[in-house]
Amino acid sequence: QVQLVESGGGSVQPGGSLKLSCAASGFTFNMYSMSWVRQAPGQGLEWVSGIYSDGSIRYKDSVKGRFTISRDDAKNTLYLQMNNLKPEDTAVYYCAKDPLPYRGPAILYSSSWSRGQGTQVTVSS
Repeated sequence: QVQLVESGGGSVQPGGSLKLSCAASGFTFNMYSMSWVRQAPGQGLEWVSGIYSDGSIRYKDSVKGRFTISRDDAKNTLYLQMNNLKPEDTAVYYCAKDPLPYRGPAILYSSSWSRGQGTQVTVSS
């Protein structure tokens, strides 16, 4: 079965950096688009970034230039490098897998995507 395990979260000061990882198993990783989504306290899930099976990459406007998504298909791992973190980036971050293979970015993320258990990111002075 699909398993997604996030790691790398923590507490940092504004302007700091973190790199999140998502170890994937139970499926052929390189066939599927992957995304990062987040949930801030008291708010709904919010799409952050995606890397799609056609090679394209998308970012939420508020993280462009600060976050970088990447994947290592040999290691079945998805990454999110987060620089210049802001307090509004505080959230639980989840990686998510498209249920259908070889689908491009027409759908950035939906509730049908599988998610891991999440990793907490806290940005505070």
